[in-house]
Amino acid sequence: MDVQKDQIKLSALQPGQTLPLVVEPSEAGLDLLNWAKQNRAWLEQKLLEHGGILFRNWNVTEIGKFEQFTEVLCPNLEGYTERSTPRSEVQGKVYTSTSYPADQFIPMHNEMSYAAAWPKKIFFYSVLVAETGGETPIADSREVLKKLDPELVERIATRKIRYVRNHMEGLDLPWQEVFQTNDKAEVEAYCRANGMTWDWKPDGSLRTTAVRDALAKHPVTRETVWFNQLHLFHVSNLPEEVQEAMVFALGVENLPRNTYYGDGTPFEPETLAAIRQAFDEVTISFPWETGDILMLDNYLVAHGRAPFTGKRQVVVTMGDVTSDRHLE
Repeated sequence: MDVQKDQIKLSALQPGQTLPLVVEPSEAGLDLLNWAKQNRAWLEQKLLEHGGILFRNWNVTEIGKFEQFTEVLCPNLEGYTERSTPRSEVQGKVYTSTSYPADQFIPMHNEMSYAAAWPKKIFFYSVLVAETGGETPIADSREVLKKLDPELVERIATRKIRYVRNHMEGLDLPWQEVFQTNDKAEVEAYCRANGMTWDWKPDGSLRTTAVRDALAKHPVTRETVWFNQLHLFHVSNLPEEVQEAMVFALGVENLPRNTYYGDGTPFEPETLAAIRQAFDEVTISFPWETGDILMLDNYLVAHGRAPFTGKRQVVVTMGDVTSDRHLE
């Protein structure tokens, strides 16, 4: 697993900070694709050690080259299935990052950890840097788990998490976009195959329910990680005035998304506060530079998005999809 050290520079964004590992070329004109092909095993090992790698100053100026690079390290790029946020295809398997309003913060999460299957790797490419803000903060999922009270972890791991979604046009993604089909039979087949229940409403909208685990074990390192979107899907993630208006207008059972204990019991406010606090304590944030590529091990590292002003473009690929939390 030798790597030509004279070709690259390794550093940290802050002294003593191991996430992410920053990899830069020390030779002018060094081609990222060719270098990555020659050093794939070394990069895989560093990803396991650090959880994330930031490739900086490699002169990647085209989305197509970004996609080719990610295919070197993740040959099985995947589409975005069972969608929870608005995204659109840029080209091939490259997607826009979540298209939420610029003034909103997207809480920390491991990609698709609410679903029955998720990508092992996710890549971000900074095409256009915002005028202010727009960072993609990251957090080590192992450290999040360490910050949480063991009793809280045991309680949620034992009782599991119930994700309830009402797929409605205008308030959340319609079911046609979530499941990428207009065929109700296809939706039902997907739900059946992925351990979900469904309920078609008289107005044509859809409610789905899934009970998922709160934890996962990394398939290689065997480290246990906090791996769910309990706090992100919970209604308390919305501003208080929005929560109140939606509950008044729709009723709790018809909210676009919400989470409960596996048996349907509501989560305690202090439980949600503790989870958010744990993320806050370990979150790392850094300003994007044009051309940056961030590769994350999706088991080991969660990500989010900071509010921003001006135009911003960060595109995403993901792949090596698995459905194994390795908890057995």
